[in-house]
Amino acid sequence: MLDVLTVLRAATAARHAELDTRTPLAAPAPDLRAYRDHLALLAAWLAPLQAALARHADGPQGALPMRDHLARLHADLADAALAGLPPPPPLAALPWPAQDDAAWRWGVAYVIEGSQLGGAVLYKRLAERLAPHPLDYLRGDGPPGPRWQAFLAALRAEVTTPAQIEQACAGARQAFDRLLALLNSWSAPPAGRP
Repeated sequence: MLDVLTVLRAATAARHAELDTRTPLAAPAPDLRAYRDHLALLAAWLAPLQAALARHADGPQGALPMRDHLARLHADLADAALAGLPPPPPLAALPWPAQDDAAWRWGVAYVIEGSQLGGAVLYKRLAERLAPHPLDYLRGDGPPGPRWQAFLAALRAEVTTPAQIEQACAGARQAFDRLLALLNSWSAPPAGRP
């Protein structure tokens, strides 16, 4: 029997590895500007994903309602420690497809929930360096482990067939690809310039 988590990890490993080296916080010594840019990138990524997931009562929303990560993210962006920084580079507006398949949405939710585990790791690494900013988005609202385990249990209970697992992989890949596309739009030269 296929394990959906094992297949999802394999399907997204290369994308995950690329993101680990390209986000603003991947710099050797990230500062508050890198954190602000990281938040701006995630806000552009999360807003349409959370809105798309919230339109449905089944799938991941029915099993384990998504947290409003954007509220914490916007609070961090408004923190006084970031006042006075120049604005982040503009990000491309990318469409997010409407998708009614619950397994596909499980894949998207897998990427969002997994990002919270990564945030906890980043918090431990950066809390002292970036103080006095509270880094509330990275810290989350408690240890991410218990929620991650509950999410995995629900994912494994809901996404069981090969077709469902492939749809979940498609959703996860698309969530990663959107974040990579946003990063690419950030680093692309302005129109008309090499």
